Amino acid sequence: MISVDLRENEKKVLVALKDFGGKSVVEKIVEVTGLAYAAVMRAVLSLEDKKLVKMSERKVTRFSLNDEGKRYARDKLPERRLAETLIKMGGEASIGDVFKAASMDNEMATIALGWLIRKGWAKMETGERKLKILRAPEVGSDEKLIAMLNAAGVLTLEDLDNSLKDAFKILKGRKILVVSEGSIKEVEITDEGWSLLKRGIEVVEEITQLTPELIVTGKWREKRILKYDIKAPAPRVWPGKKHPYLRFLDEVREKLVALGFKEMNGPTVEISFFNCDGLYMPQDHPAREIHDMYLVKDPEYGDLNPYMRLLEQVKETHENGWRTGSKGWGYKFSLLMAARLILRSHTTAVSVRTLISEDLEIPGKYFAIARCYRPELMDKTHLSEFNQVEGIVVGEDLTLRDLLGILERFAKDIAGADKVRFKPDYFPFTEPSVELSAYKEGYGWMEFGGSGIFRPEVTLPLGINVPVLAWGLGVDRLFMMKAGVNDIRQLFTHDLNWLRRKEVV
Repeated sequence: MISVDLRENEKKVLVALKDFGGKSVVEKIVEVTGLAYAAVMRAVLSLEDKKLVKMSERKVTRFSLNDEGKRYARDKLPERRLAETLIKMGGEASIGDVFKAASMDNEMATIALGWLIRKGWAKMETGERKLKILRAPEVGSDEKLIAMLNAAGVLTLEDLDNSLKDAFKILKGRKILVVSEGSIKEVEITDEGWSLLKRGIEVVEEITQLTPELIVTGKWREKRILKYDIKAPAPRVWPGKKHPYLRFLDEVREKLVALGFKEMNGPTVEISFFNCDGLYMPQDHPAREIHDMYLVKDPEYGDLNPYMRLLEQVKETHENGWRTGSKGWGYKFSLLMAARLILRSHTTAVSVRTLISEDLEIPGKYFAIARCYRPELMDKTHLSEFNQVEGIVVGEDLTLRDLLGILERFAKDIAGADKVRFKPDYFPFTEPSVELSAYKEGYGWMEFGGSGIFRPEVTLPLGINVPVLAWGLGVDRLFMMKAGVNDIRQLFTHDLNWLRRKEVV
């Protein structure tokens, strides 16, 4: 038989398990040994590593009485109070008199009457509005469970028999319970552990530190000094770290800055002029409907006065093409609609603000990482609140080939894609327009977003006379591909297991 060197706490846990018949939950071991929960868990993990015990975990449902339930435990269930009052009144009385004698308000009386009849303790003669007792009320499983809860405080559903489990469903339906999901760790002695216990173990106090008192008095000779075991298992420690997705956004920002892009910013609550009109999106475009944008309720309109010169040029472009060589959309432009406040539906609104800024540099490269909002139906690839990474490149002699090169490098360097593909698309504000999709081995193809070259109807009214390459990509989806996540909702999860184990790269 291989000798096993056990520490004091490990011996205490083994002895406690033996007294429990070989199996117990961690909480009871803590109670019997007087050790801290963490100390017991360390001892159990060490014993498990030595094959002397095995630990299992099971999900449990714990529940207790809420304030209303505690009142019932103290004053009895309302139907019992009503039944006992009716018996005292001779077993038959008018409904109103019984309620009055039982001192019940209308709400409580309604609850009591319903359960009184449901349990078959009495019946109601509707014609005369009388209550008549049918049988003496016995103590049911629901009242037994209330009494148990009143005495114990908290019970575990899985430990109850079937009748009490049925009573739990009833009391839960009556909304008088506080229910929570949890887990129980059970520890059981293995055959090797029993063999060691049969040979006998002695619990000897161990010390981890030599104090001046022990040395001066010589008591250190009577003590056992604990050996330091570098192989002993230790509890996992989860240090604080930045959320994996936030860390990815920082990486995207750093890479774009390294490529010479400058960051641009804009407000979350935006004026329709920047979100739509400045992008040559007609005011009767389907995306303007309430189903594709969130409208701000109060205040409804923003201030257009600082942009009146530009607004007039954009207005004429929509109506007749202004000086762009276009015929425009041919409708009456509404200044009121242009002032409507909305939640930004795409980051291209930030690009418009940048193009009219006095700080705009030509040539220049700009980007934004911003939160956008659309009333989407949520599924594994869509959220109503999401992030986009937007980019514009302003300069002479820019072509579609330049745009495709930027997008391909972006998808491969940022998202780790293996290959990309482009297909023609349509946007009111770009021509030509291109949709980007990327592929990663083991993940498949994913659509990232749209891009193109701003139309003259966008740039000329804003005072820009050179080509502007523009792209707006779903950065949420970029991270999904890089991290191998198949459901976009996972990005904003509270799943601590995933958050803790997601590697730091």
